[in-house]
Amino acid sequence: MTEQVSKTSTARTVRILLWVLVAIAAAGAAALYLIPREQTASVPTTASGRAASFGGPFTLVDGNGKSFSSQALAGKPYAIYFGFTRCGDVCPTTLSRLVKLRREAANDQALRLVFVTIDPKNDGPKEVGQYASLFNAPIIGLTGDQAQIDQVKKQFGIFAEPTPHAAMGKEMNHTATALLFDRNGNFASTIAPDEPDSSAIEKLKALVR
Repeated sequence: MTEQVSKTSTARTVRILLWVLVAIAAAGAAALYLIPREQTASVPTTASGRAASFGGPFTLVDGNGKSFSSQALAGKPYAIYFGFTRCGDVCPTTLSRLVKLRREAANDQALRLVFVTIDPKNDGPKEVGQYASLFNAPIIGLTGDQAQIDQVKKQFGIFAEPTPHAAMGKEMNHTATALLFDRNGNFASTIAPDEPDSSAIEKLKALVR
C-alpha cells in the first residue's frame, strides 16, 4: 500500500514539474513577443530577399517652416534618421557619426543626410532647423504635425514610443538605425549603431558611385 502511494505521489510531482516547465516556456515566449523593438529597424523583404515596399513619397516641413517634399531628394542618394532634438546621447552621436562617415566615403555633397523628428510636439521647424545646424555639415531637418510624422514613421518602419524620464518628464525610445536610399529613392541598406565604420563606409561608397 505504501509503495502504491509513493508511486502515485511521484507521478503527481512529475506532472506538476512538467506543467511548471510548460508555463515558464510560454511566459518566455510571450515576453519576447511583447518587448518593444527598441533601437531596431524592421525592414520588410520579399521572398527573394530584396526590400519590399519601404519608404515612399512624403511631405513634411523643413527648418524654415516651408513645405518639404521627398521629390527634392531625387537624383542623389540619401540617409534618413529619425530622432528628436532633446535626445541626450543616441541622436547626436548617430548624426555626428553619419557626418564623419559621409566625409570618409566621399564628401558633404555626395549624399544627403535627413533628420526627421519623432517628437513634433516639442520639435517645430525652428527646433529641427537649429538642431541640424549644430553638426557643421549639411543636414536637412524635418518636422510636421503628428499625423504627418505618424505616417512617415509607418512608411519607413520606425519604432518610437514615449517613456517616463526623471529630468525631462518624457523620453523617446526609438529606432536608432539610419536608412540608406539610392538616387532613385529605392531602399538600399541600413547603418546600425554597432556596425563597424569600415562596413558603413563601403555601403556609402556603393551608393555614391
